[in-house]
Formats: sequence, C-alpha cells, structure tokens
Amino acid sequence: MLLATALTLTPPAFSQQAGSIVSWGSNTFGQGDVPDPNADFVRISARERLGLGLKSDGSIVAWGDNMYGQCDVPSPNCDFIVISAGSTHALGLKSDGSVVAWGDNSYGQCDVPAPNSDFIAIAAGWHSLGLKSDGSVVAWGPNWYGQCDVPAPNSDCIAVAAGAYHSVGLKSDGSLVAWGDNSYRQCILPQPNSDFSAIDGGGLHTLGLKSDGSVVAWGWNQEGQCNVPQMDLAYSAIAAGARHSLAATTDGFVLAWGHNEYGACAVPPPNHNVVSVAGGADCSLALLGAPPCPGDVDGDGDVDQSDLGVLLANYGCVP
Repeated sequence: MLLATALTLTPPAFSQQAGSIVSWGSNTFGQGDVPDPNADFVRISARERLGLGLKSDGSIVAWGDNMYGQCDVPSPNCDFIVISAGSTHALGLKSDGSVVAWGDNSYGQCDVPAPNSDFIAIAAGWHSLGLKSDGSVVAWGPNWYGQCDVPAPNSDCIAVAAGAYHSVGLKSDGSLVAWGDNSYRQCILPQPNSDFSAIDGGGLHTLGLKSDGSVVAWGWNQEGQCNVPQMDLAYSAIAAGARHSLAATTDGFVLAWGHNEYGACAVPPPNHNVVSVAGGADCSLALLGAPPCPGDVDGDGDVDQSDLGVLLANYGCVP
C-alpha cells in the first residue's frame, strides 16, 4: 500500500510508533516467516512470495523467495524511508531521494534511470515506478502492455502504484490515471473519478481509498477480490494482493476478501491495532502499532488521577 504524500522529501519520521508484523496465508517460500527480532518496523510491503519490512533506523529486512536475490538488500542497508516489493525484485527509496533496486533484472527493472535523484515515492510490479518531487512519474523495466508508457500530461501526481502489468497514478486533485494492461478493465477508472486518497495495484485488479474512508475495487474479479465487503466501516489503509484484497479500518482491524485457498483472507486473532497492510500472491501482512491510550477509563468525562493508575497498569500509557 502507498498513501498519498506531499511533494517534498522528508526525513524518516513516521506517524505511528514502530511495531511488529503479523503474517498469514501461504508460507511455501518462507514468506510468512518474519525474521527475529519482529519489532521496530514502520513500513511493510509484499508481492508474490516476498516480504519487506522497514525498520525505524532506516534498514530493510527481507524474507521469502530469494531465487533472484530479492532478499539480498544491498549495502549500505541504511537511510531508507520507503520500500516496495516487486514480483521478482525490490525497490528502496533513500532519504536523499535516490532509489536502490535489487533482485531480478532480466528486463531492466533494476536499472534506475538517470538522474537517480529527487524521487519521493516508488512502486514495483514486474516493472518499476518512481515519482519525482515535481509530480512526474518515471517508469522502467518490462513494457509488455505499455505499463511503462506514462500518459501525458505527466505531471501533478502525488502517489503511484504498480500492478503486475499496469500502473496507476494519484493526482493532487484526487483523481486517478491508469495505463498498461487493461485485459480485465483494471485501467477503466470507476466514476466519479475523484476524492481518492490512496491507491494500490494487485495482480490484475486495483484498489482505491476515498477521502471518506470508503474502498473502491475494479479489474479482475474471478476470485471476488473486487467485492468490497458492504459494511458500515471507515478504512485508513488498503492493499491489493495477486488475487485478494485487504483493508485496515480506522479503529485498527483488518478485513480481507478474495482468493482464500491458502488462508490469505483468514485474518488471525487478535485482529487489532493494525496500522497498515500488504498482500502477496497468497499471503498477507499487517503492521501492528501501539494500542491507543483510552484516557477516560472511569467514564466521568475527564482524564484525572483516578484514571492514571488504571491506564499505567492495564495499558502501559498516560494520555
């Protein structure tokens, strides 16, 4: 999942406290085995059979399928602020605005175009996408379906997402632009094309998060991955796997739908304190943050001395 960001490169300051990762679903290549210590993570990403986690110190942890070296993070493993797992490769964005790519380079997906600078966001499918601070999108790697042919006007984007063979850009006015493989209408944008705040590309489908907290899905739906649960919920994060979809609610739990043969939609308990999600081929990841400090536990309308002992003893916090 990639949230919309302002068009400035910021140092690695993260909105939530660092936390642990929960995984579920297929584990045939170890993609569910988050390495120890499973703590201090601030971002996650998954694709196919690869998992990535970004630590608060700017280092990247990678696990799962390493057939093409996609788990071998290049040195120096530091100063990263954004990560993106691709189908057989991986991308990392450094705090200086440069992109590092590793893994399979059979189609040039790791050959970051020059100048390798001024990037503020990244996304990886089979191909690679980079967003520049001026709002333009750079694409490289395989271009079998035109997924690297960024349409004009190439400007005013604030976020990017990559499906397997298609690409999506989020504009500053909340509208989307999509290009590449459209075999399953994954580039036919839902109407009204407005008020989007986040995007993610799955295998052959796309997810969009609206500013009102609702989720829209379109594209390939043979496994029900576009059938967003009809529940009165507000969402804060989305992720598209190969054949399933995930969304985290504003109060911190996960819903998953679509292909579930390997349990990718069977969210394990306790399902709470989730701040972001990621989806691979048949596996899912959730990043857990610190639980909210409830404050007024005795219900008298304010937070006073009578609340503090209960909060410290039971929640380990003081508001």
